[in-house]
Amino acid sequence: MSELRFTVDHEWLRLDSDGLVTVGITAFAQDALGDVVFVQLPELQAYEAGAEVAVLESVKAASNIVMPLAGEVVEINPELEASPERVNEQPLEGGWFFRFRPSDVDAVAGLLDQAAYDRLLKANAEA
Repeated sequence: MSELRFTVDHEWLRLDSDGLVTVGITAFAQDALGDVVFVQLPELQAYEAGAEVAVLESVKAASNIVMPLAGEVVEINPELEASPERVNEQPLEGGWFFRFRPSDVDAVAGLLDQAAYDRLLKANAEA
């Protein structure tokens, strides 16, 4: 599965060929936040699903990134510490936050696919 999956918290996930999951925020989320000026990345350790693992600060607000699924964070994107604007410039590419080894790799498939995420955005816009 190389296509992106999404959470209701506007995070994207990509299951990579090495079995690790890369996590970032969607274009919608970065647009809503405005210019990101600081990123605090997670520690390399295990987290439960829903745990706060990272913090973003923008010119508009601060936001927490939560662990989308239980697993162990094994890699962070060190470029974000020096260049947090990458989150705005490349939210689906160079602006990723961390990679983790999921406790249950099959749980990734249970997250929103692109069509379901698009429906979520449409429903939120109409609310």
